[in-house]
Amino acid sequence: MARVAVIGGGISGLGTALMLGRRGHAVTLYEQDARQAGEDPNQDFFHWDRPRVPQAVQPHSFLAPVRTVLRTETPDVYEDLLARGAREYHDFDWFGEHPLHRAGDEDLVTLRTRRIVLEAALTAAVRRERAVDVRQGCRVHGLTFREGGPARVTGVRVGAETQAADLVVDAAGRRSPVPGWLIAAGCRPPVVESHRTGIAYLCRWYRLRADGPRDPGRVKTGSAAPFALAGVFPSDNDTFALHLVLSTGDPTRGALTDPAVFEAAARRFPATAAWLDLAPEPRSPVLAMAGLDNRWAALTDDDGPVVTGLVNAGDSLIHTNPTLGHGVALGLLAAQHLATNADEIAADPVGYHAWTARALRPWFDAQVTADRANEQSLAESSPPSDRRAAARAACAFDDPVVMRARAQVRHLLRPAKDAYGTDEVDRHVTAWLDARPDFSPTHDGPTREQWEALIPA
Repeated sequence: MARVAVIGGGISGLGTALMLGRRGHAVTLYEQDARQAGEDPNQDFFHWDRPRVPQAVQPHSFLAPVRTVLRTETPDVYEDLLARGAREYHDFDWFGEHPLHRAGDEDLVTLRTRRIVLEAALTAAVRRERAVDVRQGCRVHGLTFREGGPARVTGVRVGAETQAADLVVDAAGRRSPVPGWLIAAGCRPPVVESHRTGIAYLCRWYRLRADGPRDPGRVKTGSAAPFALAGVFPSDNDTFALHLVLSTGDPTRGALTDPAVFEAAARRFPATAAWLDLAPEPRSPVLAMAGLDNRWAALTDDDGPVVTGLVNAGDSLIHTNPTLGHGVALGLLAAQHLATNADEIAADPVGYHAWTARALRPWFDAQVTADRANEQSLAESSPPSDRRAAARAACAFDDPVVMRARAQVRHLLRPAKDAYGTDEVDRHVTAWLDARPDFSPTHDGPTREQWEALIPA
């Protein structure tokens, strides 16, 4: 069994530490923030300043791999998550009655909850795990290295003290200091690929009133204008978030941080207007997040691993703009793989690096491609140009066969070319189009003139 040091106590770090501990490895988890997720999600969510984790207050929907990994590895955490208010939503729930079951349909489930609820459930489980030593409020200052021979990490430095480890896991997030430590130690630099998205997010949180309506009915959770996207994130304990997405170069972006302007804009989209019509109680200011990028940081190059005894996971490895909600799913998949193969990875990480390239990298590439298309579309206010792709997206909400393919892609279960590229899906989309000969790609959101009329002069 290995001695493992995990740097970072976010979701990926907590998940990695917990799964390793439950396999008998001796784990020390270092988290520099002295505060941890507790029993009051509202207090933690709305009153915890976390500048290093800007995504913590943004809306989340956890995709199928999150549910699958938790149910497989930590079923107690999953049950605790549901007990704390997380809700399951199957993609076929849109139709009311599910179609005849096919293998894999059971996985097409989204967990609707705020990130803090998952953090609290994981934190509670890690605190119960005897094999995991949690060092809260403890900052790692550097790594220790083997003297002589190829570069190998042998542990971590905390102040003047050192902690030996057979394997160090960098789960310190997208601002991880680990790459800098490696370069300072004379290692070859990690291979970093970064793509700025040019997209800005604005969201506001609400709570349904106890004496008010509970559900907007059969309304899609997303709407679009040529220059902006709008969406709803139903969440735990009667909370939900509305969000707007637009180009960072849009001159109206700053005005949307005014709650009155934000709500006026949100009322111009059918998806978000339906939820505002429930007269919910606002629970937050408008929360903005920009400077988003997609970044892949590989600790290996053409000559092999830049160092042994160290691997990265979570946002330290793969950070994606949250448009498609991949982050937590990819982080927990990496945590599961690390825990399953810890002894082999500690001896030689080459297999881990190969697995990340095979299992995770394709989803990074898909995110980059999608974001480039979104950035160009929002910046140019251009209408959808691919009639069949637009038809496929619309058809999914009428046809369970196409919805199944859409869900498989959304939940990271099949690549788009495989899920959509079947004769069956092609037939169903063709039949849908044949029944609608006048169909043309369009938007259900406001025109630019209507949008700008909402913005104070």
